[in-house]
Order: sequence, then C-alpha cells, then structure tokens
Amino acid sequence: MTTIALDTSNTIGHPSGPEYQLAVGEGVYALQDDVHLATPPPHPSEHTSTNPNPLATTPVRPSTGVRISLSRINPKKPPHLYKIANIGSTRSNLATYSIKESEKESRSSHDDTSSDGVTAHLANATGRTPVFGEDNALLTPVLSKDGMKRKKPKTNIVKSNSSFISRVMPHEAMTKRIQEHTPEGLFAFASINRAFQWLDLSSSNESKAQHIIKILFTKAHMLCHGINPSTKGPNHLDIIMGASTADIMWFEAFSQKYARINKNERDDAAFVPEESSPLINLSKLSNNTDHRPLHVNKSLNSRNQKSNPVASWKISNHRINDFAFSPDSRHLAVVTEDGYLQIIDYLNEQLTDIYPSYYGGFLCVCWSPDGKYILTGGQDDLVSIWSLTERRLVARCPGHHSWVSCVAFDPWRCDDRNYRFGSVGEDRRLLLWDFNVGMLHRPKALSVRQRASISSHAPLLRTRTESQATTRFRSNSNLTADSVDGEGLLEHPVESRTRTAELPPIMSKIIDDDPMSWLEFEEDCIITACAQGHIRLWARPQEVRNPSQVDLRT
Repeated sequence: MTTIALDTSNTIGHPSGPEYQLAVGEGVYALQDDVHLATPPPHPSEHTSTNPNPLATTPVRPSTGVRISLSRINPKKPPHLYKIANIGSTRSNLATYSIKESEKESRSSHDDTSSDGVTAHLANATGRTPVFGEDNALLTPVLSKDGMKRKKPKTNIVKSNSSFISRVMPHEAMTKRIQEHTPEGLFAFASINRAFQWLDLSSSNESKAQHIIKILFTKAHMLCHGINPSTKGPNHLDIIMGASTADIMWFEAFSQKYARINKNERDDAAFVPEESSPLINLSKLSNNTDHRPLHVNKSLNSRNQKSNPVASWKISNHRINDFAFSPDSRHLAVVTEDGYLQIIDYLNEQLTDIYPSYYGGFLCVCWSPDGKYILTGGQDDLVSIWSLTERRLVARCPGHHSWVSCVAFDPWRCDDRNYRFGSVGEDRRLLLWDFNVGMLHRPKALSVRQRASISSHAPLLRTRTESQATTRFRSNSNLTADSVDGEGLLEHPVESRTRTAELPPIMSKIIDDDPMSWLEFEEDCIITACAQGHIRLWARPQEVRNPSQVDLRT
C-alpha cells in the first residue's frame, strides 16, 4: 500500500539580529517577515522524470524553486519620470519618446535632440506605441451591441472535475479577506512545485502566511506566470501560467475561473506551422550550427487567425530560460540555455541583436525602468549590463560565487542617470549594485588587474570572431524606421574581460540557507525567495533626519 504524504500549511517567522540585516549606504534593511510555503508532496500518479544532469544519481522533477507574481490594484508610481533615451549613435534608428507619468498625460512623440544632432521620431504619427497586431484586421475585437465585451475564462476551478487539477483549497474566509484588502495592498501569486497560491502580503502578520486560495495540480509544475496589468481592477485579475506539462493556463482570481489556452479549447486547434520564412540569410551567419536567428512559423500578419497562437517564432534550438518586454512595449529580450541574449523588435517580428555570454548559458533577464539598459545573469557567475541604444556590452559585474538566478532593478532608487539593481543566485547571496551613466562610459585601463572570480579561471569555450569589430548582416526583409539598425541584424562577438569595465557590488550577503530563485523591489521592501519556499520581506530603512542639519527657525 502506497503512503501519501500529507500537505502542510504555510508558516511565518520574524527572525532578528545582525545576520538578518543588510547594511547599505542609505541605511539598514531589516528582515521583517519570513513566510515559508508548504511544499506539496508528489501526486501518486506523477511519474518521476529523468534528471537532466548526466552525472546525477537520483531522479528529479522539473522545478524552478519559488516564482512570484506581485500585483497592487492601485500601485504608487516611482517618484521619477523615466524617459526613453535619445540615441547617441548614428547607426541606430530607434525612436524616442517619454513614458506617461499619469494616465491624464499623453505620450510625447519626440524628445530632445540627441548628441549628434539627430532627432528620433516615432513612426506612428500619433506618438503612441503601436499595439501588437493592430495592423491585422483579423485580430481586431468585434464590437457587439453592448460594446467591446471582455473575454473571460468559463470553467470554475473549484467545481472542476478535470484530471489536470488535483485539489483546490479556498480559505474559509476568502470573500471577507478580499473585501478587506485595500487597493494599495500587495497581492502575491506564488508557485512551488505543483502548488500555486494566492497570498495577501499586506494583511496582518499571521494572515500573510494563510493562502486566499491554493491550487494543487496533478502532474503540472507551474514554472512561470505573470499578471496582465492592462486588465487588472478591483474585481478582476488575469494570471497566465506556463506548466512543465506544456500547458498554458489562464486564471481569473476573483471569479476563480480558468481556461487551458492550448488544450481542449473550442477556439483552439492543433497548430500547424506555416511555410517557414527565415528573416536572415543563414549562409551569412557564423559557423555555430546550434544558434539560428528568428524563424517565423506563423506571422502576426497571417490571415489564418482562427485559432491560437496568433504568432509563432522559433528563436533557438536550445531552451529559452527567460524573456522580458521592454517598458516601451516595442522590444523583447530573450535569453537561452546556449548563452545568447537576443533582442527582438517584436512589433515587426525582426531579430536585431545577438549577444553571447562570457561563459555558459543565460538564466535571467530584465530591463531598466527607462528601457535604456538590459541586465542578464547566468552560468558565468556574472551580471552583465547591455545598452539597447549603443548596442554593446557596457559592464560586467562580478561578485557571485555560483549561477545568477534572478536580476531586477529597483525603480524607487533609479533616476535618469543613476540606477540601483540587485541579483540573487545559487550561492544564496543577495547583491546590490549602483551605477551611473558617467561611470559606465569611463574607459577601463588595460593595466588594471582583473578581479578574481570562479568564472574567470574557467576556459573560454566560445569561438571568438576573427575581427574585433561587430559583424553586420543585412536582413532579407524590408526594415522599417523603428528597427534598431536600419542595416539588419548585428551578431556581436564575445567581449574580452580586459576590454570591458567591471562594476563591484555595494552590498553582498548570504541571506538564506538554500539557493535563491527570485527577487523583486517594492516601495517599502525588498522581497526575495529561495528554492525551498522561503519568501522574505526586507523592510527598507526608515528616513531619519540628519542630526548635523541645523534648523534655522530656532
């Protein structure tokens, strides 16, 4: 007889002491709450998967540790008004515009003149960012007599008898807790193995650990998920989830209804790729046969839009580990297991840049709040800073002692020239970094002794291009004025560490007993998560008046 382990409840603790404090220039971050998510046991019908590590002696199931999606119904915006940078290079035709600071303010279709006297304009005369697929009439929503009706999932997850879902556990006071939640409060949707939970991190101490609703899937592990910021409201939250079983699930939290977008849906059908149309002449690419540019299996402009997906691209022959949309909703940054960062103009379905890692694969990626810079972290133990507008590697950031699993900017400590970002990794460390534009553009002396790191002693497995200059390829398709480069794709070489600036962290500390998996910055705290289910909230330093200041009124 098989013994089934029982699922346990979440717990919360409040550790204190110097080991639970982060000393930074602006003050001390102190651990406020430690919420430990209960890890569910495997379902009896869940088959053991093969460990991808060829040297491993034990099987393992797919997991990414704890992943969290945060949402505030009425969020406060950072105090700074971010603007997309003007282009300082004549080789780029990127448009510039400002991001709205409030809903009443319209976006500007132009900005100041760049340093070389070239003024960049949006291709769209109205000055707004085009909507993905708006030029295809087949994707235009059909207006009914009652206007444009929002599409919602239809299956109640609590009453569902699907074998895809093992068990659903709503909190006994779920309705009351939702009603008492303030619009400025923080909701968190957390996944660990086959469990997915809805938490209220702004509630009272003990209630933070109690789920509003908890979903246990039968075999699926939710590896990634995100919240739709465009449709969220006081009574509506759309969450999209990607599972280890290749399922894509759409869940509306307040109505507790869901839909499996790519399985058993009336509106969907089996996807048959259209005639593949590579955007780049493959014969002109490097000899790396594993890496190929973007292939359009189904274009956004296709007339076959009766079923999902609306577009399908093949980006790599290797696993995609992470991707992120730019703040201006025009570009997509994708990182892959084979160690490439790819920048895609996804409105025009064009690959613009390919950057290689120093060593190993990339694991995470994010954009700066103003869209000027991209952060990556990976198996080379490095955080790398890339410039979108200058199309180059700006700096490498050593400091981790193992793989970097998550990177994030702190929008509350960023402005148009100064940036704060953080990173966590499998070395259990949290690192904080500060940099400014002047620091990044300062040339590095070749005589400076390189800082030692684990990855610096590893052999370089990549083949460098013969020329130090960036290799340029011309696209077969017609590029528009919105393209990053009017001449086509740039495949960048591996940058030597002797030619690249290095940025040291301002803070580095082991903050958990297990490898870290997630990081995010909020106005009042930093939130971290580890592979074993610990979600930790680090309260920001309190603003303390400088005693050296003199009050002239006295």
